[in-house]
Amino acid sequence: MKHRSISRRILRSAGWLAIGYIGWCTVLMSCESRLLYPRDLVGPAVRVLSSEDGEVVWMALPDGARVEGWFLPGLGRDAANPGPLVIYAHGNAELIEQNLGRARMYQDLGISVLMPEYRGYGRSGGSPGEAEIVADFGRFAEWAAGQPEVDPRQVVYHGRSLGGGVTAQLAARRPPFAMILESSFTSVTSMAWSFGVPPFLVRNTYRTDLVLPGLNRPLLIIHGTDDDIIPVVHGRRLHELAPGSTLVELAGTHNDFPQDERAYRAAIRMFLDEHGLVPANAPAP
Repeated sequence: MKHRSISRRILRSAGWLAIGYIGWCTVLMSCESRLLYPRDLVGPAVRVLSSEDGEVVWMALPDGARVEGWFLPGLGRDAANPGPLVIYAHGNAELIEQNLGRARMYQDLGISVLMPEYRGYGRSGGSPGEAEIVADFGRFAEWAAGQPEVDPRQVVYHGRSLGGGVTAQLAARRPPFAMILESSFTSVTSMAWSFGVPPFLVRNTYRTDLVLPGLNRPLLIIHGTDDDIIPVVHGRRLHELAPGSTLVELAGTHNDFPQDERAYRAAIRMFLDEHGLVPANAPAP
């Protein structure tokens, strides 16, 4: 009788643990969108792109909402002298205006930049989700390919953090000339267990690890050695998945990367130079 009583207590405890775990998974599943797309933490969109810098583009969505994008032509680029384009996807707690410095880095090199916003971020309508964001980026890419300043054969994707997952999924549907992944992950599913959740419960998977092996495009992977949100092992694994890719590790955590801005810009410039994307008259790095 004593052993039977102990067994019942063990089964009862196991049952409560199972119920608690299921509850935990249920809560995280309901919060997945808020965790992955923390729009409330970003703050209001306040900066407007000046006409001297570029053009504000509004993309109408099938549901009637609109998504904002910024297009900045590369210096010296026009219909008579088109050139490369970088499509830049920012991190999940940022807005396009907070990345204007990155856009100008490319613009000064004679490379045009398109920065689409994520649905529900800043001034853009709709609600964010993997399929929806990737579809929006595809629409913007189609628009940009038709601009007179752009050579559609020289389109580069640059994704930071979550943006790396976005650009990888875009690459699977619309392969670029080259791609840059910065401080990004192999997939969201690979990070699920760190929250105690089975990967199969993740809805926004962003499986970059499934895209890279078959992409066969020039790829630069840049990652902070002390990244405390997406550890550097993710960057190293992405490098292993893409034979011929270039991996550059620089000092920095996730949110203070890069600590050495000059080394960061030099790595990108070297990659662009190697693949003939920087004009001969571009300023020195």
